Amino acid sequence: ILDPDVHLTVLLGSAGTGKTLITIATALELVLEKKKYDRIIFSKTQDSQFEDIGFLPGSEAEKVIPFCGAAIDALEFLHKDDANPQGSIEEIMKRNVIQFKALNFVRGRSFTNTILVVDEFQNITPAQAKTILTRAGMNCKVVIMGNLSQIDSKFISPVNSGLTYVTEKFKNWDGCR
Repeated sequence: ILDPDVHLTVLLGSAGTGKTLITIATALELVLEKKKYDRIIFSKTQDSQFEDIGFLPGSEAEKVIPFCGAAIDALEFLHKDDANPQGSIEEIMKRNVIQFKALNFVRGRSFTNTILVVDEFQNITPAQAKTILTRAGMNCKVVIMGNLSQIDSKFISPVNSGLTYVTEKFKNWDGCR
């Protein structure tokens, strides 16, 4: 993730291996300390293997944050003993260093000077993967994370998952690791 020549990072691993924690920590380093990017956009599919909880009130971020618990957990872990108010979760959120976005609204956007993080990529179709990856503009690093054994969609399998598609399509590109 820290390599400036790698524009697409694919993290594969079982639940609890630290994919989100490592990604959030390195993304914060690249934005706050090294100032290589302006912001982090974190997103994930909003599909669930559980019953739908219905309408969620609020802004886009307020609707998406319940689905981004792994990123919030990582932020809390990284800043639990933080005596620096500039690096606190509240300050990071207030300054829009990290934003939580719904994948439903990425079409037509172009992310520049951004680290785009998409979690649970195994639940994305190849067409959705293409839509997401083509949003990367100038100075955009894309990090996708997933685990093919945790597919929640009844319409997606390890064979037709966007995670498999991206891994196969970019396996020989030097800009992907």
